[in-house]
Amino acid sequence: MTNPSTSKTSNTVAEVRGLKKCFNGFWAVDGISFDINKGEILGLLGPNGAGKTTTIHMLLGLTTPTEGEIRVFGLDLRSHREEILSRVNFSSSYVSLPYSLTVRENLRVYSRIYAVEEPVKKIEELLKTFEIEDIRDVSTRKLSSGQITRVCLAKALLNDPEVLFLDEPTASLDPYMADKTRGLLKRIKDEKGLSILYTSHNMREMEEMSDRIIFIDRGRIIATGSVKEVVGEFHRESLEEVFLKIAQTGKDSPHAGKYPDPKLT
Repeated sequence: MTNPSTSKTSNTVAEVRGLKKCFNGFWAVDGISFDINKGEILGLLGPNGAGKTTTIHMLLGLTTPTEGEIRVFGLDLRSHREEILSRVNFSSSYVSLPYSLTVRENLRVYSRIYAVEEPVKKIEELLKTFEIEDIRDVSTRKLSSGQITRVCLAKALLNDPEVLFLDEPTASLDPYMADKTRGLLKRIKDEKGLSILYTSHNMREMEEMSDRIIFIDRGRIIATGSVKEVVGEFHRESLEEVFLKIAQTGKDSPHAGKYPDPKLT
């Protein structure tokens, strides 16, 4: 299997090399390297505490790496953070919005932050897309978790990002809206060449969404490739079976440390 960390192409929108993060002696992320390609959905998979969210926070510049390099659109994140962040966005089921504002007011605030052109038109378009027109003037504190998730997804698409980081984006959605959201994200990906880094504990969702998978455990990459390749590498029938095997064996897995970190060239 080809290690995607070594296959840099002109379609690469983000490069991660030797990324590490230590918290008080604990290595939450321990030397991972990968690329995100234009127009792909890259699934970042692993048990709780594997380092997924820490990795996303470093890619967003919210957490400073202990070691390693991150380049997005060919730019070093440390010195071009503002420029990079104007072209990306993030959503999670676990992010809070200002509760005292209505849905529309929240989206107006973020449209100003993102310098959105024609914000009223864009907001109305996204309210319709996520079927939340009827709650546009409802205070955020009165919304259900599923409604808040849809508002957060609308917020994340306000600036028409080129790269979207999604941390369990459908965790609070009912099956209908989760399916609709997955379809919407895939349509936007195809139409606009959107690149998505996607995490979820729903293995069927990961199989449906991901063009490629990076499996991490204890902060290290232990498997990478297409869903079919990863499943085959572990001699299992599904991604869920792979997940259970990794969760059970952890760092004792024969695949641990299989993907060393290439130097950034």
